[in-house]
Amino acid sequence: MAGGMNKRGGGYGSMAERIARSAGSAAEPANHAPPPPTIKHCWVTDRHGRLPGLLLEWTQRPDGWHARVVHAVEDGDGWVIVEEWLPAGLLEPAGDPGVRSS
Repeated sequence: MAGGMNKRGGGYGSMAERIARSAGSAAEPANHAPPPPTIKHCWVTDRHGRLPGLLLEWTQRPDGWHARVVHAVEDGDGWVIVEEWLPAGLLEPAGDPGVRSS
């Protein structure tokens, strides 16, 4: 049989193309997860002074907006990394030190 078997189906492509298509669909996740939130640099001003931090996410609570922030805090023996929820009033954008968030 010249030309191989079953040429009628059309659109199947070569064996390599069929394998690539099946591997591509198997590699794709069934549920697309949302993109991770944008991490922003910020200044945290609290009882430890004004220190740089990373703002991870926001949430609105009955008493206002709060941010989940990671920042360094001086400990008696050096520095420790703290992750905590802070009120928005304790944060400033890192890009412009003269502008405070509200």
